[in-house]
Amino acid sequence: MSAVPTEFVLPADRSATAPAEARGLARDGVRLLVSDDAGITHAEFRELPRFLRPGDLVVVNNSSMLAAAVDARYRGVPAVLHFAARLDDGRWAVELRSPEGTPFTATEPESGARVHLPSATAKLRTPWLPPARRLWIADIDTDVTTLLARHGRPITYSYVTQRWSPHYYRTIFGREPGSAEMPSAARPFTDTLVTDLVTSGITLAPITLHTGVSSPESGEPPSPERYTVPETTARLVNSTHATGGRVIAVGTTVTRALESATTPTGLVHPTTGWTNLILGPSHPARTVDALITGWHVPGASHLHLLEAVAGPARVHTAYQVALETAYLWHEFGDTALLFADHSHS
Repeated sequence: MSAVPTEFVLPADRSATAPAEARGLARDGVRLLVSDDAGITHAEFRELPRFLRPGDLVVVNNSSMLAAAVDARYRGVPAVLHFAARLDDGRWAVELRSPEGTPFTATEPESGARVHLPSATAKLRTPWLPPARRLWIADIDTDVTTLLARHGRPITYSYVTQRWSPHYYRTIFGREPGSAEMPSAARPFTDTLVTDLVTSGITLAPITLHTGVSSPESGEPPSPERYTVPETTARLVNSTHATGGRVIAVGTTVTRALESATTPTGLVHPTTGWTNLILGPSHPARTVDALITGWHVPGASHLHLLEAVAGPARVHTAYQVALETAYLWHEFGDTALLFADHSHS
């Protein structure tokens, strides 16, 4: 039985509705809850180096976010179209949402229907991940990169009450455009913090994983995502473990990419492609020793990924403490550093 609190109640005032900068904080000034063998420690994110050791490896996602939300009309009803993923054949997986950032319930998406965009049209073909009908494969009759550059904005949900420019959705590691949403675990990193890590003897290495949209229906598994683990990063992960260091993944995206490239014996190989990996009780992490993560909503599949790394008891306790001590949720919120709980292995 999983101890992960998938059904906890998140009070409305725990949603971070604006970036840390708008709350008078530096990016690395958000709160950091650290859970390790010593227990729970409350800190600020800029203190991250004190919880790591020389010889540790921090793996980051160098994917950058597209301005993937475009105002639309569907059957005469205002809507927003989210561009979730570019598929190998050039078509796109898309999602219709309401202008308020909630599920689109005005009318059902149907095969062959057209979604009207500024100077363009998306034609819905078939559900991308049946039997779910949330994401659709669509033909777009224009260059999507140009469309998003001219008319796109960051994907937001109902808890974000104002619009913020794409600047607020960029991480300092983002180099490869392709994510539908910001790989937000890396948002609190700053140039100064990276310098502090490196001068403390901690190595950083990249993977690329282009995130999909984070609004799955109840019970819907994580979507396939395109990823690359470079040869250099694979070699660094393996050598870090061989010399007694720990591999710290910055976010569930990095965890999913690294574990997708890991053999049953724990070795990481350079890999590129699409991952369908779902980490959880039946597939524990083999190579990630800790992860830096934001706080996930009740029922999110990400909670099982956290369990796969840190163990159910450690995740459960961390969430209880975060709820009791007013940590903030979502992409603009606070963070956690969760280490693997070997006491329950």
